[in-house]
Amino acid sequence: MRLRHIEIFEAIRRTGSLTEAAAALHISQPAASKLLAHAESQLGFKLFDRVKGRLVATREAEILTPEIARLSQDLSSVRRLASNLRDRPNGHLRLGCAPALGLGLLPGVVRDSRDAQPGITFDIHTHHSAELVQGLLTRELDLAITFDTNDYPGLTRMGLGHTELVHLSRRAAQGPLRLSELSEARGVEASRAAASGAGASGSPTAADTLIVLDASDASGALLQLALDAQGLAPQVAIQVQTHYVACALVDAGCGDAIVDAITAQAMLRPGMTLRRLEPALRVPISIMTRNQDPLSALHRDLIERLRAACAALLEGLDARV
Repeated sequence: MRLRHIEIFEAIRRTGSLTEAAAALHISQPAASKLLAHAESQLGFKLFDRVKGRLVATREAEILTPEIARLSQDLSSVRRLASNLRDRPNGHLRLGCAPALGLGLLPGVVRDSRDAQPGITFDIHTHHSAELVQGLLTRELDLAITFDTNDYPGLTRMGLGHTELVHLSRRAAQGPLRLSELSEARGVEASRAAASGAGASGSPTAADTLIVLDASDASGALLQLALDAQGLAPQVAIQVQTHYVACALVDAGCGDAIVDAITAQAMLRPGMTLRRLEPALRVPISIMTRNQDPLSALHRDLIERLRAACAALLEGLDARV
């Protein structure tokens, strides 16, 4: 199939009408009919049957649809890239990042980049690790900022710095929090509840409302490893997929959370307290690129700004706690 055949196939599949497909492609209906006939002649089978006045994909067309959809998306990506090269001479970056980094790290870096080079434009996508890797491999992203420490064929990973896990709460407290206190607090609160009779009412204690990241997340896995190493098993009430959702739950009074320091500082609200963990649990921050693509000056500038921002956020944490 030629590219024009793919275009008419997709247009008819979306609209169910040769007339509407022709209008979408800005060609006449006879031209669209001729194009469809040529595609079917080359393939050796029909692509559409007319059913109650509408064009419906045949069984063979349904089998082809996923592959043709992928080719159509690739063609759209090529067109967007060509448009970017024409309309954005000062540079365009397609960035992917973990949701937590999109909230706490990236905004300031994008602002500074645009201040230094006002013509630069960005497409920013927030995904979890698997989607970031896929986006790079399919060339939908130029760079991906992630907590992921795994290596992948075809990709290069460079360290930017690190964040660390912290304890976020609406209860007043000072000083570092030992991991063992997460389990100790459960026993203390339970004893107090039993003594006062509060437990009978079903009201949750502070230890019953611990919020953590899912163990499939790099931060959640790091916390679980540290707890396992000390033989600790604090009671977890809420498990989430993203750091900022955990912070929002703390703000709403749902409990205490263990989250990364970058997100915690970005989401810190009046009445919330932030405490470091002891021992410190550091979470590396990396940027991934494709092996075969050389880094441009624009890419290198952004990477250096990201490194500086990581260091500045940790300095801010030192000053805060």
